[in-house]
Amino acid sequence: MTAVGPLATAQELLREFPVVDGHNDLPWALREQVRYDLDARDIATDQSAHLHTDLARLRAGGVGAQYWSVYVRSDLPDAVPATLEQIDCVRQLIARYPQTLAPALTAADMEAARSQGRIASLMGAEGGHSIANSLATLRALYALGVRYMTLTHNDNVDWADSATDEPGVGGLSAFGRAVVREMNREGMLVDLSHVAATTMRDALDASEAPVIFSHSSSRAVCDHPRNIPDDVLERLSSNGGMAMVTFVPKFVLQAAVDWTAAADENMREHGFHHLATTPEAMKVHRAFEERTPRPVATVSTVADHLDHMREVAGVDHIGIGGDYDGTAFTPDGLSDVSGYPNLIAELLDRGWSKPDLAKLTWQNAVRVLGAAEDVARGLQATRAPSNATIESLDG
Repeated sequence: MTAVGPLATAQELLREFPVVDGHNDLPWALREQVRYDLDARDIATDQSAHLHTDLARLRAGGVGAQYWSVYVRSDLPDAVPATLEQIDCVRQLIARYPQTLAPALTAADMEAARSQGRIASLMGAEGGHSIANSLATLRALYALGVRYMTLTHNDNVDWADSATDEPGVGGLSAFGRAVVREMNREGMLVDLSHVAATTMRDALDASEAPVIFSHSSSRAVCDHPRNIPDDVLERLSSNGGMAMVTFVPKFVLQAAVDWTAAADENMREHGFHHLATTPEAMKVHRAFEERTPRPVATVSTVADHLDHMREVAGVDHIGIGGDYDGTAFTPDGLSDVSGYPNLIAELLDRGWSKPDLAKLTWQNAVRVLGAAEDVARGLQATRAPSNATIESLDG
């Protein structure tokens, strides 16, 4: 009898409990590369020359649900209409590929898609700048299908501090707490990736529903401000939320942190935003890498984070958020969305049980969204929508 190796076991597990990935920036990549021309980037065909994501590789990776990020840059003067364009892109993708992608708004929708063999497609807005300090705009995004919002991106918003900006309001302002409460009332998950540790703690204090980190790793393993301190991970068990490990090398490998700072400065010197992934920007990246080889993260690097996050937060409070098509570089073995079985195989080699892996890949994320829906039903029965303004609460 032929022995079944970890990779084959991982693939078998993913057929039953596929990956819910918390963050994929395909819509932004489509905006940047082809201005949403879906014929020019038909993801029903091989897009490995241009993207981390296409339908065949999602299938090969065992992806069963995807939160598509409807991210827009925080320095855009027209963030709200740009976010609407991103939402429209996701809706076009779902309509274009109905045999593979299923629209999903609820935990029940996720389970229905799994039973149909389709990939549940949800949306997450990345950065509170997408609501322009308006709770009505927040509610409108929810009505359009957005099921989480990251409170900040790389820059502060008026009511919340980012992990990668100078302190502004010291965490969440009074209006920031009102944003969290309104998200709870709507059933929109509060996403704490990208926010300062002070904001994480304030949001956990304010939230009446489970929170998520859609794409963040462990600060104890890699000391980057985008990662999650242990005291925050410890609070996820009482909150009921979850932290979804990211694969971005500059957040998971300590040696990559310094290299990335130099690479970002090189991008700025050449007139590009440091997050740009256009062909011209990537030429600059590649030239810098030829001169200064980048430290390489691996599947094992990511697994180290998950080992630590499981120990601190508990296995019921972790997940996966790769950040594909939102990063220039990826770890060896996790080069695109087909790589998830390699990570599951590594965790099997480390002694993770199949029930624990099922929680990591599928069950935790479905439970958390369902719990947010339950909280929202209760709050809507007792609390009207808030019409508070930032001026009235923050002065």
